[in-house]
Amino acid sequence: MERHRPCSTLILALLILMIGCGNPSANENQVTAAPPSEQQSNVQSNPLRDVYFGDTHVHTGWSMDAGLDGAVKSPRDAYRYALGEKVEANSGIDVQLKYAYDWFMVTDHSDAMGVVNKMIEGNEEMMAVDVVKKWAEAIPKGGEEAASAKSELVRMQANEELPAIVMDPKWMKTAWEETVDAAEEFNKPGEFTTFIAYEWTVNADGGNNLHRNVIFRDGADKTKNVLPLTTFETQDPLKLWEWLQNYENSTGGQVLAIPHNGNMSNGRMFEEQQFDGSPMTKEWANLRNKYERLYELYQIKGQSEAHPSLSTTDEFADYALWDRGNLILRPKKEGDLEYEYWREALKSGLRLEQEFGINPFKYGANAGTDTHTGLSSTEEDNYNGKFKTLEPTNHQRWNFPLLEGVNDNYMGWEQEAAGFMGVWAESNTREAIWDAMKRRETYASSGSRMKVRFFGGFDFTEEDLNGNLAQAGYDKGVPMGGDISGSGNQSPIFMVSALKAPNGANLDRIQIIKGWLDVNGQTHEKVYDVIWSGDRKPDSNGKVPPVGNTVNLETAEYTNTIGSAELKAVFKDPDFDPSLSAVYYVRVLEIPTPRWTLYDKVRFNIEMDQNVPLVTQERVATSPIWYDPN
Repeated sequence: MERHRPCSTLILALLILMIGCGNPSANENQVTAAPPSEQQSNVQSNPLRDVYFGDTHVHTGWSMDAGLDGAVKSPRDAYRYALGEKVEANSGIDVQLKYAYDWFMVTDHSDAMGVVNKMIEGNEEMMAVDVVKKWAEAIPKGGEEAASAKSELVRMQANEELPAIVMDPKWMKTAWEETVDAAEEFNKPGEFTTFIAYEWTVNADGGNNLHRNVIFRDGADKTKNVLPLTTFETQDPLKLWEWLQNYENSTGGQVLAIPHNGNMSNGRMFEEQQFDGSPMTKEWANLRNKYERLYELYQIKGQSEAHPSLSTTDEFADYALWDRGNLILRPKKEGDLEYEYWREALKSGLRLEQEFGINPFKYGANAGTDTHTGLSSTEEDNYNGKFKTLEPTNHQRWNFPLLEGVNDNYMGWEQEAAGFMGVWAESNTREAIWDAMKRRETYASSGSRMKVRFFGGFDFTEEDLNGNLAQAGYDKGVPMGGDISGSGNQSPIFMVSALKAPNGANLDRIQIIKGWLDVNGQTHEKVYDVIWSGDRKPDSNGKVPPVGNTVNLETAEYTNTIGSAELKAVFKDPDFDPSLSAVYYVRVLEIPTPRWTLYDKVRFNIEMDQNVPLVTQERVATSPIWYDPN
């Protein structure tokens, strides 16, 4: 058997702070060696690539919203925790990961970066201003005094009355330089990789989420020469892409951006127009395709993979839904959902590519925690929360307001322990992992470290599957993130394999999700159960029955007496039309396991409401493989 009101104020503070502010190469998926100056002579390289796990979305106390909630962890604390060291959480308890990361980054908000932590540290210049000194003394205390200080800070920001010392850009410069230094200090090629990164956080039209994490391939020699873009300067994603392009042109470096939480954008993440309402252009589509290679599917605020009202035949789309509004819970309008989810964007991208000659929504799969504690926590039985007020010292965190709106709340139990990303790279180095992100050889995980591979081509056989799968995959086809083109009337053949996580749950099934564009320009989708555990038989509708459930709701235990440790198959599309553009990705599901809420319920002897989910089914979604008939 395997055993496995402050928050709403901080969100409002960040929102008011931000709302008040103003063609890829045809060979892009081929691997090229890094220049000799970047290679590490003592780092082993595997041409067939290994999978490395990491988090692309981490906030420390240097982010405004995290600091206002009482987070005090620094980037260096975040790296130590990611390495598996025992650290003291923001609430004072000792915490430690069971499974360390292979690579990691800190993505503090660029807007007001470093202001709150300097305030709370008692910076002399700030303490010379009475109101700032009052805030600095009140916020760490918590309770009504802290709430009052936060409210006053928010009100003064909204009325443009903040003391000049608080908004001085030098605090960002200092914080950014220290962020860069921390990343360089902990970067150990071949052992543990760090990235220099930040988050650009647009909340358009009063809370519509258009956030992007910006990730550099480069070190301090290039990144210290720039300051992160803020939404004080622009809220238009096009301006961000132009900023990324200017960075590359001026430094010779490389950078990409990863959007997240389209599910809270109220229809704006994948809208088919520019930010200002003007029509898309080929140049606009090209910049989005060039700089946005991945999209974040799983994190604390639910999933943005697919929605059950759009994917009506997908029984697993009803998972981790945060779909009741935007970041301030402004309700969605009819039709918004269609422009919020990755799967819909993948299908729409096929149509837009016919119009522009390039696909602006050609996104691979990413996941991150979006933790606001500095501590990247995804282990359900070792879940340390993603805000200081939702760390385990708060035994009622399941029923604590996480996000409050006018007519609705998101409660603590709705936060997900997800997620992180698996990357297939030749080595555990900054260059190799970043290059893998760019070519989209990645998969998003809700929390499982299962090992998943996905190849597409026209010549794969059962012998390839049961032999050297990776060698055959690269020799005869393309990996996840790649492109295949027409080969007469022959249907593409896919090889998929999944190995359960070490000490983790068995696997339920492997699915391939297909999207395609018909001759009339309409998009469609179908979910194929490729292989599954046990001797289950599909029903009359072709659906494979549930795998079962061994979770003990009294003890928060489960057993691996159902499911399989490994699943693999060769799959040929039975509905293939060689004249139609298509996109395919893999989803792998584990058997049901205890959710963090069940562990809290048992550990703290809590009675929870009937609507609180106590069991989860962890999953992985790979980057797609695209089929182009031309």
